[in-house]
Amino acid sequence: MEQEVQHKRRVRYKGTHPRNYHEKYKELQPEKYPETIAKVIQKGSTPVGMHISICVNEILDFLQIKPGQKGLDATLGYGGHTRKMLECLQGQGHVYGLDVDPIESVKTEERLRGFGFGEDVFTMIQTNFANIDQVAKAHGPFDFVLADLGVSSMQIDNPERGFTYKKEGPLDLRLNPQKGTSAAERLKEVTEEELVGMLVENSDEPYAEEITALITEKLRRGEAIDTTTKLQHVVENALAFLPEKERKEVVKKSCARVFQALRIDVNSEFEVLYAFMEKLPDALAPGGRVAILTFHSGEDRIVKKSFKQMKKAGIYGEIADEVIRPSAEECSVNSRARSTKMRWAIKA
Repeated sequence: MEQEVQHKRRVRYKGTHPRNYHEKYKELQPEKYPETIAKVIQKGSTPVGMHISICVNEILDFLQIKPGQKGLDATLGYGGHTRKMLECLQGQGHVYGLDVDPIESVKTEERLRGFGFGEDVFTMIQTNFANIDQVAKAHGPFDFVLADLGVSSMQIDNPERGFTYKKEGPLDLRLNPQKGTSAAERLKEVTEEELVGMLVENSDEPYAEEITALITEKLRRGEAIDTTTKLQHVVENALAFLPEKERKEVVKKSCARVFQALRIDVNSEFEVLYAFMEKLPDALAPGGRVAILTFHSGEDRIVKKSFKQMKKAGIYGEIADEVIRPSAEECSVNSRARSTKMRWAIKA
């Protein structure tokens, strides 16, 4: 009896616009598409799934890392800064990298191991940088410390994390999605007054009252605001009274500020930074150097005030008189560098 030939279905053509984030971007496979990566960077954009480190030269010039020293990258992220610091050690010494994100930290550790940095020179610790005192107790004191605040490009670019209004995804915004309360749940908890305060204090949102009023009204009616797109539409509708000519640009900026304010609240970013700044001096060795990158005025104010107070108290011998900003050249290559401010201090 002749065996029946099994019909095999042709693999569906995914087209030029695949729906799945992981299929969509060649940038997610940098080793396979180096030309694509180079083109994206050349245009002044950050490749999807990557994070271009900011102020690398300025940081290394200040930290003055020498072989044999012990350092801490308090915000590991993509590991770009860490890699450069490890190169400065020339195989002698150690860098500890902290990151609260259980998803990206695993990928970064794997990436750094792939560059040849073994356990003898690099240790990754999954913890919040507010716990710098515990880390220093076990592994310090440190000759140099770096903290690159805010959210990484990889987190922003992944719609599953819900960090941006530009992509459809769950309204999450947690740096560690395994802990705490998502942004969607947080909106249900806060009072109208608290939400106005959050938008003003965390991101200086000028239309905080109008946006809050519509969010509150929708939630009272039982409408869920549980995706990035739903929140974006709320902001758009709340600002519908603006003249059409200026509305599009204002909505865009307000969306960015609303998402930023929620992210800061959900991750207790200001509280975490206050804790870090308070514990930082005890984690540094005498003469130890610290560089901190901030991305908005709230963060910068906290860092500036802490450094000034501790210099006055004699804890720091020197602090930056003025902020250091990325060069115009760097900003043209990496648009995400434009809002960056760097401050530094040296322990007495």
